[in-house]
Amino acid sequence: MSPIPTAGATLPTSPLGTGGPMVSRLGFGTMTFGAETDEDEAFRQLDLFVDHGGTFIDTADVYGNGLSEGIIGKWARGRGGVGDLILATKGRFAPPPGSHGGSRRSVIRSVEASLRRLQVDAIDVYFIHGWDRHTPVAETLAALADLVRAGKIHNVAWSNVSGWQLQKIVSTARAEGYPSPVALQPQYNLLERGIEIEVLPCCLEEGIAVTPWSPLGGGWLTGKYSADTRPSGATRLGEDPDRGVEAYDLRNTPRTHEILRVLRTVAKRYGRPPSHVAIAWLASRPGVASVLLGARTADQLAETLAAGDLVLDPADIARLSEISAGGLPAYPYRFLETWSGLEVWKRLGT
Repeated sequence: MSPIPTAGATLPTSPLGTGGPMVSRLGFGTMTFGAETDEDEAFRQLDLFVDHGGTFIDTADVYGNGLSEGIIGKWARGRGGVGDLILATKGRFAPPPGSHGGSRRSVIRSVEASLRRLQVDAIDVYFIHGWDRHTPVAETLAALADLVRAGKIHNVAWSNVSGWQLQKIVSTARAEGYPSPVALQPQYNLLERGIEIEVLPCCLEEGIAVTPWSPLGGGWLTGKYSADTRPSGATRLGEDPDRGVEAYDLRNTPRTHEILRVLRTVAKRYGRPPSHVAIAWLASRPGVASVLLGARTADQLAETLAAGDLVLDPADIARLSEISAGGLPAYPYRFLETWSGLEVWKRLGT
């Protein structure tokens, strides 16, 4: 097992898209705060992350029903403020009564509530948490533009959208003179590479950074789940085997276990746990600026932070990419790749 980074270490940084801030290549996702992780443990994790060079902290207004933001705000106040850290939060799924999540009324009220809980004057990166089919995207973008002008948010970003939705966001922002997104936060890992068909090529074309959630596939890429034993105990799937897109029955497939076999083989050559290799592979992907780590405990966070210094050989990246590639539909993608000379999917190893 590799050593845990020493306090005071500095993680590598990357720009968050075109015009965005510099962020640590490993970010800290705080979805567990206020739900699975209490305040004292959350403070320990935040201290650990910052002590080991982390600068990018990500939360949302729905995490712990607002408790995650409140915990971060209290922690920041106790250390004298956010300082040089980059703080991101999200809104969309907790609208005020009578509003759709992407509406002007909802966006402005959600930002104001997040500012109060976080105890800051401005949010560095504000993500719209998902598409709102009930609200014209121009309305959402106009509200965000007003908040940028008012100095309440510094950068606009989006999460959980399709390729056409992302392009509509970018095109509308450009046409109307609204701030374009600097980042996108999708699910992305060795088990889930669907964004490589449309979403990631759009990000690469438009200079939008990617900050993936679920880099370990809900724990699958740690290697702790087996094909013949349903998970139990104090793990994400142990407590809820039917948990969303990470559900045991959905991912307990021959493809998953073949990816895990290769992942373990590569990890053994580096003397690292599979989780480190999975994170290093994801950090190597085109467009990825910061990989969001999540943890219930400080020990878990320390273990994943230790992946920060691992750089994989190109041959190992290619091997992992090949075994996990989902393949492109014959039409239009393979057709376009062959007849139009489009190289983006070859570059991604899709």
